[in-house]
Amino acid sequence: MSRAFLIVMDSVGIGGAPDAARFFNEGRPDTGANTVGHIAEACAAGRADIGRAGPLRLPHLDALGLGAAVELASGLRAPGLGAVPRGLWGAATEVSNGKDTPSGHWELAGVPVPWDWHYFTDTENSFPPDLLAAVAQAAGTAGTLGNCHASGTQIIADLGAEHIRTGWPICYTSADSVFQIAAHEESFGLGRLLQLCRDVAPILHDMRVGRVIARPFTGRPGAFTRTPNRRDFAIEPPAPTLLDWVQGAGRVTHAIGKIGDIFSHRGVSHLHKGKGDADLMEHLLRLADEAEEGSLTFANFVEFDSLYGHRRDIAGYARALEWFDAGVGRFLGRLRPGDLAIFTADHGNDPSWSGTDHTRERVPVLGWGVGVRAVGQVGFTDLGASVAAHLGVPAQGPGRSFLTEQDTKNRDIP
Repeated sequence: MSRAFLIVMDSVGIGGAPDAARFFNEGRPDTGANTVGHIAEACAAGRADIGRAGPLRLPHLDALGLGAAVELASGLRAPGLGAVPRGLWGAATEVSNGKDTPSGHWELAGVPVPWDWHYFTDTENSFPPDLLAAVAQAAGTAGTLGNCHASGTQIIADLGAEHIRTGWPICYTSADSVFQIAAHEESFGLGRLLQLCRDVAPILHDMRVGRVIARPFTGRPGAFTRTPNRRDFAIEPPAPTLLDWVQGAGRVTHAIGKIGDIFSHRGVSHLHKGKGDADLMEHLLRLADEAEEGSLTFANFVEFDSLYGHRRDIAGYARALEWFDAGVGRFLGRLRPGDLAIFTADHGNDPSWSGTDHTRERVPVLGWGVGVRAVGQVGFTDLGASVAAHLGVPAQGPGRSFLTEQDTKNRDIP
């Protein structure tokens, strides 16, 4: 039996989304955003020489076809990414009406989102009073703190001391469809925070808010630090996904990183988490050696997005890409004949763009294990269908496999 590895480089978009004009960052439409392309341009111009230097160097991803995918998606020839593709390569377009984590991942796994997410658009007094009252009641407190859009690190710096003094949970959100609750692991209690999020999640899910996120932290005033014990309580996908298809066929599935949380732990046989992407890379390398025949490994590497995209840190994003590319070289060297590895993304987050939100972009489709193959413009759902086809598992979604469809590159993708 063959194995499959579907690896999401969170937010590594390549520009060119045809509906980008409908999505905004601080009032600016996402038209022209290009995460990889603009990072490559900044590196070539010497504007990303913090902790690294020179043109963007991604020899392994580029050899698969990253530079060619950027040009296909957006028309941009990214400096430093000019290799002739030696793998499967193309660009994927999303149809779900969101540029968020669940929408992208669910659609990659074969299930477009059939509804519009609810967003808390007011930056101050962001939440309705009845929701905050329900949170306070579930927490057993007289009130809550926050009630705004905020950076997770900044809000604990601003409100952490008051949280410890009052015991009130800190509630905040972002441009995503999320409701986040921060609390101190010792003074409030990690188990209590997780239970609070679990208790209020159904209320938020009924509102079509995608995720309730527990954000624990430790430390003292002036030196608070978020811990790796974050937990996402996500609304369930509306239909069976690739994980369900594979597990339902009696195969093993491995979820690396936050994949388990994104899919509400549905269809997951084994969960592999860590303190950061370095730990997740070790899990991926280990599973390249150990994953069962016929299994699916589904991975998310989040730090491109969480540490560098939202913070508009071009040099940091470039460093992360170059670090990841080195890991890709190690990973590909461990794969077996018959394996399929596909690298893709769930949305963009152009660190050169306005604001702090994700950017609406096409994403790369880069594959190892099926030779040189240009698949052209495909849909997100085609990735799930292709992985299922490789594993010999029936696909239940609308996608079509670009491993078996001969006319894929000529299809009219909007």
